[in-house]
Amino acid sequence: MQTLEFRVMSTNALIAAEGHDWATYGLRETRAYIEASERRFSRFLPDSELSQLNRAAGTWFTVSNDLMDMLEQSLDFYKETSGLFDPSVLPDLKRLGYDKSMDEIRTQGKVVNAPASARTLRQAQGGAPRPAFNEISLDLAGRRVHLPSGMEIDLGGIAKGWIVEKAAELLSTYAAVCAVSVGGDMVFKGYPMDGSDWRVNIEDPRDPTQTAAALHVGPGAVVTSSIAKRSWNQGGQSRHHLIDPRTGEPAQTDWLSVTVVAPQITTAEVYAKAWLIGGEEQAARLAAQRPEIAYFVIKSDGTLLGSQNSKEYLNDLSYI
Repeated sequence: MQTLEFRVMSTNALIAAEGHDWATYGLRETRAYIEASERRFSRFLPDSELSQLNRAAGTWFTVSNDLMDMLEQSLDFYKETSGLFDPSVLPDLKRLGYDKSMDEIRTQGKVVNAPASARTLRQAQGGAPRPAFNEISLDLAGRRVHLPSGMEIDLGGIAKGWIVEKAAELLSTYAAVCAVSVGGDMVFKGYPMDGSDWRVNIEDPRDPTQTAAALHVGPGAVVTSSIAKRSWNQGGQSRHHLIDPRTGEPAQTDWLSVTVVAPQITTAEVYAKAWLIGGEEQAARLAAQRPEIAYFVIKSDGTLLGSQNSKEYLNDLSYI
């Protein structure tokens, strides 16, 4: 198995391929694709397509087919999760200090004063709520998007998942057996040539050097979302990037991480975050909507829980 590791999207990436003379070239091409995609869809780059769309709020803006695909999926998932997945929380992320990439935040170590709550700010602005994400308008035929005035979106995780999926599809044209992993988002194509499944270790969010569970999976996607990874300190308060759209604040949850196994990575990405934000209260409802996917939860006390269909992926059934 040939591998290539690099840094992208403020996280670590690993791509792997075997079984073809063109694998080495494919790894280089796949890395270039991932890096180019970050430049296109990062909210931290002022010239990215996404940043241009956000600046055009209140008017119609022509987008690429790729961005339109992400927005279509985002709107569907927003409705499917009853708003637990909501890309329009970008103003709240900025207010809480996530206004630059995580690598920049970690390097600068800047601590800012804690701001007023989202509710207080909205009251100060006359009580007018921000536009809901489903107020976005998509002109599919004309490839145009209309964001309501005052809306800013961060495609974040779903964009990362979308990029990983496309990167895996590209790499699979060079090697039928391959994998792409970027910051907890993984896509596997084919089976390793030794006949085994792919092995995925679920990291213990309380101690990243420890494995909470070991999975064996086939072709498809695995996504882990955690409140422990993208976190920072603001005015003496600990913050993390998973915003509860119902409050505009970092999600208050007893669940530290959620890992999802699913056929499609964007589904896995969205549901990992929805389960983490919704917690135990929303778990059954979300699971009923997507019976084809499995999930694993690590609680704050280290307890590992899983959906009814999760055991088929465990190497050690004593975990659950």
